[in-house]
Amino acid sequence: MKKRLESLLAAAVDTLRQAGSLPADVAATCLVERARDAQHGDFATNLAMTLAKSARSNPRALAESIIAALPADPVVLKVEIAGPGFINFFLDPQAQFGVIRGIHEAGHDYGKSRRGAGQRVQVEFVSANPTGPLHVGHGRGAAYGAVVANLLAAIGCEVHREYYVNDAGRQMDILAASVWLRYLEECGESLVFPSNGYRGEYVRAIAFDLHKAQSERLRRPAAEVFADIPADEPQGGDKELHIDALVARAKALLGPADYRLVFDAGLNDILADIRQDLEEFGVRYEEWFSERGLTESGAVQRSLDTLQAAGYLYQQDGATWFASTRLGDEKDRVVVRENGQMTYFASDIAYHMQKLERGFDRIINIWGADHHGYIPRVKAAIEALGGERDRLDVLLVQFAVLYRGEEKVQMSTRSGEFVTLRQLRNEVGKDAARFFYVMRKSDQHMDFDLKLATSRTNENPVYYVQYAHARVCSVFHQLDEKGLPRNLPNGMAHLSRLTEPHENALVTTLARYPEVVEQSALQHAPHHLIHYLRELAAELHGYYNSHQFLVEDADLRDARLNLIAAVRQVIANGLALLDVSAPEAM
Repeated sequence: MKKRLESLLAAAVDTLRQAGSLPADVAATCLVERARDAQHGDFATNLAMTLAKSARSNPRALAESIIAALPADPVVLKVEIAGPGFINFFLDPQAQFGVIRGIHEAGHDYGKSRRGAGQRVQVEFVSANPTGPLHVGHGRGAAYGAVVANLLAAIGCEVHREYYVNDAGRQMDILAASVWLRYLEECGESLVFPSNGYRGEYVRAIAFDLHKAQSERLRRPAAEVFADIPADEPQGGDKELHIDALVARAKALLGPADYRLVFDAGLNDILADIRQDLEEFGVRYEEWFSERGLTESGAVQRSLDTLQAAGYLYQQDGATWFASTRLGDEKDRVVVRENGQMTYFASDIAYHMQKLERGFDRIINIWGADHHGYIPRVKAAIEALGGERDRLDVLLVQFAVLYRGEEKVQMSTRSGEFVTLRQLRNEVGKDAARFFYVMRKSDQHMDFDLKLATSRTNENPVYYVQYAHARVCSVFHQLDEKGLPRNLPNGMAHLSRLTEPHENALVTTLARYPEVVEQSALQHAPHHLIHYLRELAAELHGYYNSHQFLVEDADLRDARLNLIAAVRQVIANGLALLDVSAPEAM
């Protein structure tokens, strides 16, 4: 209906242009929004106010001209002017019943559109370092990214979901050293494990498997491993030098081939666990992109050569710097350290160059909120590489904080003291986890209420929405049990019998669903869909509690069954975008 009214307005503007009432080259954006107050009609537009200056006209006078030029439409009962020049549309309530027919005809496709057709969009999300299992903090980014991708696909975008595997760099070296040290303990070596290593039980499990596969072949005496290594001082001092020196010693004692073997043992085990964890959480990717592959293919050096040729690199204090301040960053960034090692940012530049080269129209990065300061330098790199910085959207996600009673659960991958995403799913279920994670704006703080998520009451929002779907299913089960017939065409022919306030409210809300999907997709805001589903569920529950559906009057019964079947379909469609189940019984 919204698009129908916008088309009417566009036709009116064309008529006024042809009549000379509007300049021929005036740009008119004919946006229609639902009226917030029923007294002001069903839809409204501020078109007259936006065009008044170009038309050199009083907004109310221009609104009168627009209304006079509107093509006739049987759905529109009347059009009024309000305030400084708003145009309010009042629709024929009977005409709005067409949405019920539309839902039954479209089925699972109701709500989808072609708004984004022809747009290739890459969505990169989660991309957690494969140094340990995913914890509940990662879960919010996983749920948010997956739903944003689903919404974009629902409006016709070609979506490429991608996980950037940080399988190179210092943290992965620390993991490899941690695995090797635990392996040495499996061999019987006595050693003091570094305070800055990865200490989780999963590291011991990887080391156990490594020992089982390699026996004592990779064993080196602990005295040789720790000889002349800087002291480990957990409160500061040499703790970073200590772990970095152990990494260097592991590389020297094992040699390139065996060090790579240990490195890959940790990487492959954890990455396999992450893949399985995300798949069980309903998150799947078109591509897992390797950071290490960027270096090995020469892509990092090629990106730096591109920046060098464009005049954006310079030498200072033995390091190579990217002059990002020239493109809006707060300070310049090192891309090659004094020791010749490329920085993480250098790999990130190469990764975004790859994204540009793959021809995506839009690039969406979903990062933790603590990466906010990283955005200007990445946008600067894209511009320096010759791309358009506005092709990149960075969506920030606050980590969800888990509480057990009043006690906050600490999460540290290094220490191993964290609640995994898998543990959360096992406790509250995939549906509740997916739903709760996207209930609020992604950049807002979120406390995850375990007690609420596991409750089977109307206070639990996911239960409340799913129960609405199950309630409709129960009506149709009762229909079968009672042996009553259902005539779908007859119900369509008698939709005019739906005159109760609950019925009118449901029809109006059902008609809003495609707009909500489009808004949620374009604004990258799944919480709009959540709010909508909760509203629709509330209206269904109110209707269910106030009226009988299986009445003696066959015409009214069929009309009501068609209405609630449409509600069931829309709830199922919305939950599918969230990848939450729509149960038939609860």
